Amino acid sequence: MIVNILSALVVMTAFVFGTLLLFSHADSSFEYKMLVMAQTAESIGSSSFTLSNLIEQGSPYIGNLSAPITIVDFSDFQCHLCARHVKNTEPLINETYIQTGQVALVFKHLPNRGFDSMGAHIAAQCANDQGKFWQFYKLLYENQQAIDSGWVSKDNLKKFASQIPGLEKEQFNTCFDSQTYKESIDNDVILAHSQGFFDTPSFIVVDSTDGSDPEIIRGAQPFPAFQSVIEKKLDELKK
Repeated sequence: MIVNILSALVVMTAFVFGTLLLFSHADSSFEYKMLVMAQTAESIGSSSFTLSNLIEQGSPYIGNLSAPITIVDFSDFQCHLCARHVKNTEPLINETYIQTGQVALVFKHLPNRGFDSMGAHIAAQCANDQGKFWQFYKLLYENQQAIDSGWVSKDNLKKFASQIPGLEKEQFNTCFDSQTYKESIDNDVILAHSQGFFDTPSFIVVDSTDGSDPEIIRGAQPFPAFQSVIEKKLDELKK
């Protein structure tokens, strides 16, 4: 009887001690991750969001280089809400503000919806090498299927590329197969996380010249949500 009680006490003590160690390690790991994120966010200032810097980073964009407002779109090609935004809201933003020279749109990669997303983003950036990003972008969202269902397999991505008039296939395949833009896309993810963006789509609307006065829009919001932010910024710039 005494032996059984002592054995039970030993087991309980070991369990409690092990649990304390586990939580102690988890806490320190959590604190470390928070510290790294804080340092990353601190090191990325508003200058990262000037239109000129975004373009120098190789980010795809549409719009006038002198547009006073820039919308930075962090999205994933497998994200269904992103596709909704592209089909329903983006055309209105384009017609109302981009084509009139008031807004520039910049795309940033945030592949977070599945294992196949990274390949799709690398392929899109390779298409950008030949000035074909937005055609590839449109093809992906038009043909979007269930996440990781194989629709953006390597073979399918090459087939999509072959459908774009004027795109040189051999150059594209070399870029894609060598994962030329993997590091660049990883840097976009770091930038997104520094702003607290872990979901897609996420948008940051800034003054083009200095990346200041950021306004964040999360999710596939309707056109009026973007319109109110843009009009507010345009009014402020007039003062």
